[in-house]
This record gives sequence, C-alpha cells and structure tokens, in this order.
Amino acid sequence: MSDLNAVPPGLVYGFEHASFRLRMTAAVFLALGLFNSLELIVLVCWTFRQWRGLYFWSLLISSFGIIPYVIGSILHYWNIVPLPASLTVAYVGFICIVPVQSLILYSRLYLVFYYAKVLRVMLDVIIAVSVSLLIPNTIAMFGSAFIRRPSWNYAYNVTERLQVTGFAVQELLISLLYIYSTVRLLRVSPEGKDRVKRIMYELLGINAFTIALDIAVIVVEYLNFYSLQICLKVFVYSIKVKLEFAVLGRLVAITTTRRTKQRDRVRRTSFITHSYVLSDFTNGGTVTENEDGIGNEQRPLSVNVDQVDRPVDGFADRVPVQEHEGDRGISTGSNPSTQRISWADGTRSSSN
Repeated sequence: MSDLNAVPPGLVYGFEHASFRLRMTAAVFLALGLFNSLELIVLVCWTFRQWRGLYFWSLLISSFGIIPYVIGSILHYWNIVPLPASLTVAYVGFICIVPVQSLILYSRLYLVFYYAKVLRVMLDVIIAVSVSLLIPNTIAMFGSAFIRRPSWNYAYNVTERLQVTGFAVQELLISLLYIYSTVRLLRVSPEGKDRVKRIMYELLGINAFTIALDIAVIVVEYLNFYSLQICLKVFVYSIKVKLEFAVLGRLVAITTTRRTKQRDRVRRTSFITHSYVLSDFTNGGTVTENEDGIGNEQRPLSVNVDQVDRPVDGFADRVPVQEHEGDRGISTGSNPSTQRISWADGTRSSSN
C-alpha cells in the first residue's frame, strides 16, 4: 500500500522523471478528452431546440469543463506554467465535470420518475454530498501542493480517495433508480414486446458500461497512479457525457411513442375543451379534423350522446343536460347528425 504521508505523485511534479509509456498514455487520454469535448459542444447545441433546462445546461457546462481540465493538466505535467496557475485551471475544469455529472443523471429522471417530493429531496442530497466531498478535498489539495507537510499529504490522499469513491457511488445510485423507473415504465408501454426488450437491454448496457468506467477510475486511484488517474478521468467523463446522447435517444423514442398512442385515444378532457357535432361520435357526417389535430376516423364510430363520459371533478358546473324541445340543451332539427352538445352553464350554445 502507498504511503499516505507522502506527496501524491503527479500533484506537485510533472512528467520529468516519468517513463515514455506513461507520458504517451496520458497524452492520448487528454487528446481524446479534448476532442470529445469539442464534439459534445456541437452536439449539445445542435440537438436541443431550446437552450434551457437543467439537463441542457448540465450537459453544456460539463462539455465546456473538459477544456480547462485538459489545458490545466497539459500545463502542469509538461511544466509549461507555474504550479498555482496550472492547478487552478485544472481545478476549474474539474468542478465543471465531476459534480455536474450527478446533475446530468438527476435531471433526466424527470422523464421516467414522477414523484416530485422525492426528486426535490434527491437534489438536496446531491448538493449536500457534493459540497461535503469537494470542500475538504479542495483545502487538502492546495495545502498538500504548497505546504507539503505529511499531515496535509495524508489529508489529501484520504479525501481524494473518498471523493472519487463518493461521486462514483452517488452516480451509481442515481443510475440504478433511473434503470428501475425506466423498466417499470416500459412494462406498461404500448410498444411491442420485442422493441421494449431491445430498449431495456440497450439502457442496461449503457449504464453497465458507465459503471465499469467508474470502477476503472477507482481502481487506478487506489493503485496510487495519480497522474494516470487524472488523465483517465477526463477521458472517462467525456465518454459518459457522450453516452448521455444514446440514453437521450432512447428516452425520446419511448416518450414519442407514448404521446402518439395517447393522441389516438379519446380522452375525457377532449369532450370538455372542444365542441363537437354529433356526427363526430356517430356514423353520419363527413370525416373532419378538429382543433386537437385528431381526425374523426380515430374516434369511436357509434356512440350515443348519453354514453359520452361525464366531466371529471372540477368541471361539475359544465355537465351536459338534455332539455325539452325548444329549451336550451340539445336542439332539435331536421338533421340530428349536426346537433351540438350544450353545457348547463351556457358556455356551449346549441346550434343547428
């Protein structure tokens, strides 16, 4: 086991005495991370039609954060600028990447998890855990880098391991809740069984691969390969953000199909919001398209007026009533297929 009282290798010194293999491996990880960052910025701005929401901004901030993280690491490990400057630049990128990843995972839960109070508590927990992991580690990092005493080195080595493990566990728990909620949603989905199974396997595969990446970072950290862990981390998180677009595509496929299926159904609110002629619910009359964009061929073909669902609670003052001929209600005329429903409060007037 490594000496926790010693200065972490790579925190203070660069690659002066590192092997060529280590320098090339670190350079590859940093280059790939930077390339993924530029690609992600374009993808985020191109994919989202509206630039708003926690999910969009979390993805964008994480994508931009990779750039200072990579630049700071290059400046530090190749001794281009003094340590305070390179360490600060890299730390700004770190703040934009690692804690924000939990917000990315959290923000997509809104699409599959519908308990608002639980989500609010979860957000508070994410913020509290992130602050409790970041503040001690930040203080210990700068203390170990500039004071360089055994006590500061020990504090940093311990808090660094706790931080890497803590964020990995936090992301794992959020991912597991997401998988559980998605599986429950897919079980009642109108999709075919084969398509549901394929989506489930794809989501499980993506999250399993993400978990494997987190485990790789933890293993490298506990093996005391600090420099390699720093360079590997930026590459891993850039891959995790790119995988979010694969998850986003699956979520869009699920929600789009559900909305399409729901549009093909006659919902109660449609009878309250819009005015329909009796021919909308009978075999008579021509096929037209109403305000909600649903053609009459998608509605029941033979339903009597008294079979129409009554309004739900909150609309009791608008219950349709049938009155005598000549009174306000369902008007009589020579062509009953063009009669309209009149509501009791007078908001719907009868017309021939």
